[in-house]
Amino acid sequence: MEIFDKLTKINNCSLALGFFDGVHTGHKKVIQSAKRLYNNKTAVITFKEHPFAKISDKYITTRDNRAKLISLLEIDYLFELDFTEKFSQISAEEYLKMLYNFFQPSVISTGFNHTFGKNKSGNSEFLKKYQKKYNYKYVEVPPQTMDGEVISSSKIKEYLNMGDIISANKMLGYNFSIKGRVIHGNHIGRTIGFPTANIKYPDKIIQIPYGAYSAMINGMKAVVNFGKKPTIGKDLQPVVEAHILNFDKNIYNTDIEIKFIKKIRNEKKFNSLDELTAQINKDIKEC
Repeated sequence: MEIFDKLTKINNCSLALGFFDGVHTGHKKVIQSAKRLYNNKTAVITFKEHPFAKISDKYITTRDNRAKLISLLEIDYLFELDFTEKFSQISAEEYLKMLYNFFQPSVISTGFNHTFGKNKSGNSEFLKKYQKKYNYKYVEVPPQTMDGEVISSSKIKEYLNMGDIISANKMLGYNFSIKGRVIHGNHIGRTIGFPTANIKYPDKIIQIPYGAYSAMINGMKAVVNFGKKPTIGKDLQPVVEAHILNFDKNIYNTDIEIKFIKKIRNEKKFNSLDELTAQINKDIKEC
């Protein structure tokens, strides 16, 4: 898959439009519907940052991981654009005309609630209306549901905020994950028999609640604690501590990806390190 940061002329391309944060199971339907209708090259058109996001808003995954997830769908081109003042001011038809001039698309696919153009004036009805004028077939992917709920990035974020990793993963179609470089901690885990690989929680990723989690790291089971370690001290900065089962190699200054399976329990302050040790042994049995 080729990745571009500005529009490039590629004729007769099938286009999938959207932000695709998380590339969840609903997003995959949109992308795959553009891909399978005709045997054309397929391009995903998106933005580096969400056009309507606030500075404080968090994402489900990083841009790099989003690109990897899209590439797994065997897409030919990914366009990650800067949402400039130009994009915020052009009309819906100006935006559509720009896509036509660059791609002459045979297919345009979006989700049912996709909007674009100034004042969000472009939507599904708009794309249906202009099919003949710009000679493309429009595919509107209807709401995708799971257990009676519409699959959406906002719903997945809600689950993650609650610590409901299982429901979030089900909608994503894969395990929610974070990545980071292993840093030195206070080494308390090693002194009680549970050495940990510590990383900082990524700033731009939606934060899960403090607590203990079952996870996978490089195909190995792990029990992960995220929080401020109240048993150890006060006012500590939150950190992610991963104890990888049956693993005791030095991996400081290497990057790891933690794939979360489920939440085991909330963060808790224990009266002693012995109590903490006993709880970790219980947590490991839950992995």
